[in-house]
Amino acid sequence: MTHEIDVLFDHPRLLLEAVLTPVQGSRFQPTGFPDIGPARYKGPDGSDMLLVESAQSMANRLEKVCWDDANNQLVAPLQGLSYIRVETAQGGFLTSSLLEAHRINSAYILEGEDKSVYNILKTELAGMEEGAVDLRKLAAVLFRYDTNALLHGIFLAKKELAGGRLRLPRLLSAFIEAGRVEVAASGGVKNDLLNPSGDTGKGFGNVPYSRDEFTSPSILAYFNLDLAQIRGFGLGTAEERLLVLLGLYKIRRFLAEGLRLRTACDLDCQKITIVRPTEFHFPSLAQLEAALIEQIKSCVASGRFAGVTKVIWQSGGSKAKTKTTEKGG
Repeated sequence: MTHEIDVLFDHPRLLLEAVLTPVQGSRFQPTGFPDIGPARYKGPDGSDMLLVESAQSMANRLEKVCWDDANNQLVAPLQGLSYIRVETAQGGFLTSSLLEAHRINSAYILEGEDKSVYNILKTELAGMEEGAVDLRKLAAVLFRYDTNALLHGIFLAKKELAGGRLRLPRLLSAFIEAGRVEVAASGGVKNDLLNPSGDTGKGFGNVPYSRDEFTSPSILAYFNLDLAQIRGFGLGTAEERLLVLLGLYKIRRFLAEGLRLRTACDLDCQKITIVRPTEFHFPSLAQLEAALIEQIKSCVASGRFAGVTKVIWQSGGSKAKTKTTEKGG
C-alpha cells in the first residue's frame, strides 16, 4: 500500500476514467440546468455529447460518500478528521461543513451571532488584507479545521477576510459525460380522477407532460487529483499523504456506492482505467480504509487536527450561540 501511494508523489496529476452503464435497461436521466435543461454539445469529432453530472455536483457527491446519514457523523473510517458541525440549541444535528453547498463559508457557520469560526479565520489568516494571499497559510488553516474543504476548494467571499480574496481551487475534480447520445422521448400525465378539467394552477385537473431521457454506448466518469498542488501547499508529508488517501477513498467509494445519481439515473461501474501515471495501481476500498484509519490516527496524535468544531444554532432564528471543540472527532 505504501508503495502504491509513493508512486504518485513523482507526478503532477492522477487521472482516472471509469466506464459506467445503467444498472437496468439502457436509459438514463442527466443533470439539468435552469433555462437550458440537459447540457448537450458537440464533441471534437462532431458527435452528440451530454453532460451527465457536472463538476460542482460531483464535488457534492464525493463529499456525501464521507457522511453517515443514519448517525449524522463521518463514516467510520474517517472518524477523527476535522470538520465543522452545526447543532441546534437542544443539541440536535442541523448540518455540517461537509453537507453545506459552500462548506466552511456556509451562512450557518459564519453568519450567526456567535463569531467563533469567523474569528478563528480572521485571527489565523490575519495580515493578508493587502498584497498576495498566502495560499500555504490558508491551506494549513483549512487542513486543521476543515480537511474536506481543502480537498474540494473554498471561496470565503467576505471583505473582512483578506478583502474577500480567500479562495482555493479543487484539488479533486470530476465530471461524467456521455458520447454519441440519442434522445429517448417519453411522457405521462398526472391524472385527477375526481375533477379532470379542474384548475391545474391549484393542483387539480389532468396534467400531461413530456420527458426526455437518453441512451449512450459510452458513459464515462473522469477524475483528476492535483498532486502538484497538494505538494505545493507545503503542508508536510503526513498531511500530503492523508489528502491523497482521502481523495482516492472518495473516488473508490463513490464508484462503489454513490452512483445512484437520480431515480432515473442509477449507474454501475464496469471498469476503471488509470490514465496517468500508468504505473499506479489503484488500491481497493478496504485497503484505503485501513490506510486512512492509521493516517488519521497519526495526524490526531501529532495535533494536526482541531477536532470537531461545533456551532450551536438557535432554532426559530438566525443566531448561533456557542461553540466547543472536541479533539479527534
